[in-house]
Amino acid sequence: MSREGSIIKQLTKDPYKVYLNTAFLSQLFFTLIVTVNLLYQVYTVKLDPLQLVLVGTVLELTVFLFEIPTGVVSDLKSRKLSIVIGYVLIGVGFLIEGLFPYFSAILLAQIVWGIGYTFTSGARQAWIADEIGEERASEAFVRGAKIENLAQVIAIPLSIAIGYFMVRLPIIIGGICTVGLAIYLMKNMTEENFKLLKREKHLTAWGSMKKSLRQLIVQVKVSVVMRILFLIALFVGFYSEGFDRLWLSHLSEVVNWSSVTPEKLVILTGGIQFVVVLVSFAALHVVNRSSVYQKLTQIYLVLFMASLLIILSLIGFATSTSVIALLGFFVIIQVTRTIMYPLEDIWLNKIIPDSSTRATFFSVKGQADAIGQIGGAPIIGMVATRYTIRTALIVSAILLTPVLFLYRIMLKRKQE
Repeated sequence: MSREGSIIKQLTKDPYKVYLNTAFLSQLFFTLIVTVNLLYQVYTVKLDPLQLVLVGTVLELTVFLFEIPTGVVSDLKSRKLSIVIGYVLIGVGFLIEGLFPYFSAILLAQIVWGIGYTFTSGARQAWIADEIGEERASEAFVRGAKIENLAQVIAIPLSIAIGYFMVRLPIIIGGICTVGLAIYLMKNMTEENFKLLKREKHLTAWGSMKKSLRQLIVQVKVSVVMRILFLIALFVGFYSEGFDRLWLSHLSEVVNWSSVTPEKLVILTGGIQFVVVLVSFAALHVVNRSSVYQKLTQIYLVLFMASLLIILSLIGFATSTSVIALLGFFVIIQVTRTIMYPLEDIWLNKIIPDSSTRATFFSVKGQADAIGQIGGAPIIGMVATRYTIRTALIVSAILLTPVLFLYRIMLKRKQE
């Protein structure tokens, strides 16, 4: 191989570049799907509010059951293997959903792509932190979030254009492309700094998993910060499922979109999400240029203010009758959540005591969120069915309020 060819190969396999490429491509394909996914479930498969919430519950129950086992597999075997398997399953899951427009098929799809998600959850963050170091990884998390928003800017108009002819076609194409992403990672993802979780020879993989979980429990018991972080993830889970599954139904009821054709609905809902992405991109650019993610106290303050803003905006979204107000509150909620995600990853990454269990810690956080969604979703679904979707959304806002108290505890501790 020539020197130029060797340099090109090194650049192609550079972990930082691969991480950003993966963030871009995975978000591109995922956004291609989710831009029309809820519309497909509501208007093509015709799911009612309770069924919509049950779809989310099945997904989160799957995440709950598989998050820790797949996270430990990532620590025991290989981050790369875990991520590749994950994207294959995610792609297959969405293919099932797009090809078979039935409630039962959609439930099966949630199980398949939910398992796939748990293979990637935590593993991707742990992999990049191992390969380039904790400090540079913090920069990668923020820049990756910004690049993901760029991918959304591209994917939403593309999804609208494809979905205009057939609503489920973007779901099918996105599923195929996600499997293609797994193939790309097989060829280009390196794993040179992975520290294999130590395992005694007499222990089985299951025994090693239980041992690592015991170590994690001990570390959580001695860390107040870790316990608070997981509690926050739990309450975020309580509120988020109701909003994510019911916002479109609520908007349709208030605005009365019953006479609008599916083609126009694709344009309308896609346009709303496109505005969210543009504003989120600008907001993340500001965060990336600032030093807010370098100190924990600053992160706590931003997360506290962001949570308060979401609570107030969610109540506003639930009670407003003006189209402009509804869209404004929706944009505020989604943009605020987008800003919070990388800051939460940075927070957890900074307080993990042992890099060998990094993926497992991220998985536990994901499982705490899943438990919240499993517990909160049926309540929200029953409230929406028995009363109104508006009432269910207000209940969702109330379920999030305890995080304000938890963030205040962190601010008082002023831990650096």
